[in-house]
Order: sequence, then C-alpha cells, then structure tokens
Amino acid sequence: MNGANPSGPYEEDGDEPARSPRIPLPRASVEDTGRPLPAPPLVLEHRVLKALLGAWALAACSPEETVAVEDHLGDCGACADEALRLRGAVGLLHPPESLDLDPALRTRVLEACLGRRPPRIPVPAWAAPYDAETARLDQLLQDIGDVEWHAPIRLRWFDGKAPASRRSTVAGVLAHLLTVDGLVAVALGLDDPLEAGTDTPTPTGRTEAYWGAASVPPTRSVRGPWREQSHHLVRTVAFAGGGSGLLPVPYGDFTLPLRDSMLDRAFETWVHAGDIADAVDYPYEPPAPRHLHAMIDLGARMLPSALAARRQAGLAAPARPEPARSLRLEIEGLGGGEWLIPLDEPAAPPASDAPSAPDDGEVAHVALDGVEFCQLVAGHVPPEEAAAGQLGDREAIRDVLFAAASMSRM
Repeated sequence: MNGANPSGPYEEDGDEPARSPRIPLPRASVEDTGRPLPAPPLVLEHRVLKALLGAWALAACSPEETVAVEDHLGDCGACADEALRLRGAVGLLHPPESLDLDPALRTRVLEACLGRRPPRIPVPAWAAPYDAETARLDQLLQDIGDVEWHAPIRLRWFDGKAPASRRSTVAGVLAHLLTVDGLVAVALGLDDPLEAGTDTPTPTGRTEAYWGAASVPPTRSVRGPWREQSHHLVRTVAFAGGGSGLLPVPYGDFTLPLRDSMLDRAFETWVHAGDIADAVDYPYEPPAPRHLHAMIDLGARMLPSALAARRQAGLAAPARPEPARSLRLEIEGLGGGEWLIPLDEPAAPPASDAPSAPDDGEVAHVALDGVEFCQLVAGHVPPEEAAAGQLGDREAIRDVLFAAASMSRM
C-alpha cells in the first residue's frame, strides 16, 4: 500500500522508519529520579524573624532560616538596622589577636631551659623582677595609641605627713622611670639619660630636671630610650654576675646595694605601669608571686630605717631603750609571708638585775594583703586605712604604717 503509515513516516527509498519522531517524548519528572523535592520557601511571622536576627548575626541559623531572614531584611528597614548593629557587636566579640609575643613567654622559656641546662651568663635572681616588669610595661605601651600617650595621670605619694600628688601624662611618667632608672645606669657605668653637667642625685630632682629641660612635653618618642636603657641594665647585670649585687647605688638621701636597687626599680615600674593602665582603661595584673614576695621583703627590710627617720623628724614616738620590741607583719595572699619588724634602735645591754624580756619582744601584730601593702608603700593607700587586721600596741602599729607610707616618693 502507498498510503500513510499511522505509526510514522518512512524513508523514500525503503520501508525503514525515521530515527526521531515528529512529536518529542514527555520530559521525565523529578519525582521519577529519586532526588529530594526542593523545599518551599520558609514563611515566618515578623516577630519570629526579628527573634532570629541574633542567631543570623552569629551565623547560627539553618539555611532555610537564613534565606527567610535575608529576604525579610530587604523589605524591613527596622530589622535591617538591627541586623547591622548585631553584626557589629559580633565583630567586637572576636577582636583581632595581637601578633606580639606574650611578655611572660620569655620567663617561662627561661625557666624551662634553666631546669635542663644553666646558661653561661644567667640573669641574677634579684634582677629577674625588673626584667619581667619592664617587659610587661613595654607590652602595655605597644598597645596604646598616639593620643593615649598624652592621657592625664596624677602621680601620688605620701610626703610624711599627708598625701601628695603631681599631674603628668603617660609619656611624662615613662620619662620619670627613664631618669630614675638612670641612677642604676650611672652606677653601672652606662650612659646617663640626663644632659651632661646635671647634678641632681635624688629621684625627684632628676625627674624635675628632665621635665624642665624638654622644650615640649614628653611624647611617645621617650619609649625608645627607656626600652633601650632597661635592656642595657638587664644585660649589664647579667654579664657582671651575682657578685655585683653589692655595688652601691646612691639615691641622694640614701644608698641601696644594686640587688635592692633593682628590686626598687621593679617595684616602681609595676606601680607606675598600673597608673598608666588606669589612665588608658587597660587591665593590669600584679607581678608574679615570687617577684611580689621579693618586693615586699625589700619594703619590710627598709621599715626600721624609715621608722628611725620619722623619729628624728619628730613624726613618731621615741624609741624605748629596753626591752627591745618588735611588730609582726603578716602579709596574706600573693607574695605572702611574715616579718618581725624591730621597733627600737639598738640599746645598751640591760643591767644584770633588770627583768628579762620576752624572746622576740613582740608587742603588736598587723595583717595586710600583699598588693595592699605594696600600695601602702607606694603612697596610694592612706596609712589610716591600710591594715586589715591589727592587734596589740596601737601606737607602734600607727608608727609602722606611717613609716611604710613615708617610703613612697614621686
């Protein structure tokens, strides 16, 4: 037959059917593929979307919730502003970490190394607190901005009768540390930060001379000389060895051996670092307990001399010739311990018929926190408010607390 074949067209020269039909076959459904069907868009109420903004800012929403929230932010200005604020707050929760090394890392590494093999030129134990405190202060200074170097600071001390203070800045306080540390530098034969010909042996006089010689107030540029000088001091005492600890360091009104002078400088570095940290609203921790204990021990050993000086000035009760008295100073917390403070100057031996005195002659007991005792010695705590616990001779307690505060200086 020559009629049309209902099953499809044929080629002209044969009876073979064409390879492709004129009408395409129906498309396969996604249901026939076995794959999951696409989820319909999530529809949420405004109050639910608003409640999800915090989770969205923290990237804690599910993919469907994220799409719903972001679609909503394109239509709701109030929620968009809130989302922008929350994203900014999340950024504050994860501030960029400083790439600078932890200032305590050097101490930990040195301790581990010393346990295995002592170095040829170790830093003397009495210089370690100064090394640690200057490193901590240097880390603090690295993190503050240009404007903060001019933040106001009020230096505080106790002048023997009442609290005293002096206005300065962050840069001015660092200049003060530079010039007083210069007393140790001069004793070790290093360069003096003051100009040649300046004859000011006292810490206060040296600071006033440095401030007065500057044509403009100190700026952040003072950090370089202070940092270099502190490194020179540590290296010099390390090379000099432990025997150099008896080298005298004159302070004008008194003299300290080098080992005590380095502790004194570590103490003042920590105290003024705390002043700087308060001025720039920066947290600052006390020294390591073993370093704090050494500083407290220095203060306790200097108390008898300070008490004798106050007696000579008529600011303390006179000494009693016999029996010899003492006050027990108990320091609690970090760097704690106990010290017996002699209250009277050496007296002649008692007569043979004189009554025997107690072995230690303890007439009073004072208990303070370690950091509070240091703040008292720095002149930052009034002596009337310092002692947490007092027992015994009230006059002796008062004289010792005021003697501790009178050791402070600018």
